[in-house]
Parts: sequence; C-alpha cells; structure tokens
Amino acid sequence: MDSSIDEAVTPDATDAAGTGTGPAAGGGPERAAGERGALAPVSLSPSRAGDFMQCPLLYRFRVIDRLPEKPSEAATRGTLVHAVLERLFDAPAGERTAPRAKALIPGQWDRLRESRPELTELFADDPEGERLAGWLAEAERLVERWFTLEDPTRLEPAERELFVETELDSGLRLRGIIDRVDVAPTGEVRIVDYKTGKAPRPEYAEGALFQMKFYALVVWRLKGVVPRRLQLVYLGSGDVLTYDPVPADLERVERRLHALWEAIRQATESGDWRPRPTKLCGWCDHRAHCPEFGGTPPPYPLPVRAPGSRAG
Repeated sequence: MDSSIDEAVTPDATDAAGTGTGPAAGGGPERAAGERGALAPVSLSPSRAGDFMQCPLLYRFRVIDRLPEKPSEAATRGTLVHAVLERLFDAPAGERTAPRAKALIPGQWDRLRESRPELTELFADDPEGERLAGWLAEAERLVERWFTLEDPTRLEPAERELFVETELDSGLRLRGIIDRVDVAPTGEVRIVDYKTGKAPRPEYAEGALFQMKFYALVVWRLKGVVPRRLQLVYLGSGDVLTYDPVPADLERVERRLHALWEAIRQATESGDWRPRPTKLCGWCDHRAHCPEFGGTPPPYPLPVRAPGSRAG
C-alpha cells in the first residue's frame, strides 16, 4: 500500500499516526500520556518505519506531535486509485473491465471527500474545475494501465485492504494494511501492493521491497507461512517488481526492525530527535518547525529521562 493510504485510514483501523490508538493498542505504561495528551509510540508500521529511517525528526512530528499536514494531489490520487481497484473486485469476474473501473472513479472520489472533508482544499482555487478534470483523467490513466499489468478476470483475491497486526516475542507490535492477498489452490500466498508512482531504479529496489518484506514478516509470524511471492505493481511506469522471500530474509528484517525500534525507544525517552536533511526536505510540510530551516520544534510533550539514567 502507498504510504498515503497508511495516512488515509483512521487510527482505529491502523497506526496511521503510529501511536497505536486503535482497539488493539493495549494500555501498557508506555501509553502514559504526556502534555497535550501525546502518547509514546507502541507499534510500528512500514510507513512509520520509513519515516524514522528517512528523518527521526519527521517521525517525531508525525507520531508524537501529530502535526497537521496538507493533503497532496499525488497522495490523494493514490488513495482514490486504490479504492477503485479494491471495489472492482466486488463485481463478477467477467465484469471487471477497464470501463467499469473508470466508471467507479467519480463515486469513489465523492466517498473520499465525504470521509475526509479537508480534501476540498485541494481544488479550492480551481473554480472552473480544469485542474480537477486533469487530476481525475490521470487517475483514469493509472487505472487503465493496471489492466495491462494484471488480468482481474483471472484473480479472486483472498483479502483486500487487509489489516494485519502481530506482536513479536520481544513485545514489538507490527501492523499495517496489505492491498491484496492472493492464495493459490495449493495454499501458496502472494502479497500484492499497488503503487501509483514509477518503479525505482534497480539500485533502489531494496528500499522499495522493505515494505513488502515487513508485511511478509507479519504474515509469517501470524500464520506460520512464508509468502511465496511479493509483488509491487507500479501503475505510474507500468512495471511489476517481484521478489520471492525465504525465512532468512524475514529474519534479517525482524532484526532490523528490532534495532530500529530500540532507536525509536531511546529517542522517545531522551527527547533527542535529530533531523536528517535530504533532497526530500523540499516536500516536507514541517520545515517551519525544523532547525535545519531555522524553525523550532514544538515543546516536547512526553516525559524525558534524565541524562545518564537508565530506563527501568
């Protein structure tokens, strides 16, 4: 699933903000509220793991401070396309055609705006509707391209938009939403994720697969089955990236996530969240609060452990 989707769902469905406020979050001591009702993180999703690896301060702004972010046209279009591809499978196999999929777009856009009123800001300065029309046309092109990459008349997904959550032996809780799960008659599992952007260059493929290996680890720990195939469908460029994991791959991901979670725990207790400047900073909504751009972060809302002391 695109990271935009992880943001679009409510905290009750997944850790869209990483704070584990859903019904399965539990009530351990690390959920003690700080100022402004802030909560320490209690779970990890692929999007939030990616945030911390990209920039620890970005993770803090999204998870702990929960600073608002403006909706973007690209992310919202990704959410719309995902909704259309999910709903298309409600139809009988023979009726899963490109025209039918495109016909779903207006209704899904209406539903999206009803559930997220802030999206009306996207085209507030477009009184004639020209930008909106172009934006919807691009959504149609992405949906049409999917039919050149997969044949939905031959697919019967076992799950769509599947919320998964597991707790590792260490106590680390992993959670997320998988776009599609296919199960072969022989029982082999394929995890599929739609991306509305372009496929990365080969040297960056491992980063793209991190999310999929995360999901594969969760499924393995939940079901005891290693998915046979991980599949990324890039609608922006018309590419399909596949990977067949083995237990050793997922064990490495598990060790990586434990190390990542330990770094998050230390930053949470110390309040020391370092910015990590990259070319992605130009798209960040939080530059006004970032020291790298002359800004000041909000007062830290959680208790801070004194330097030199050890957590109990």
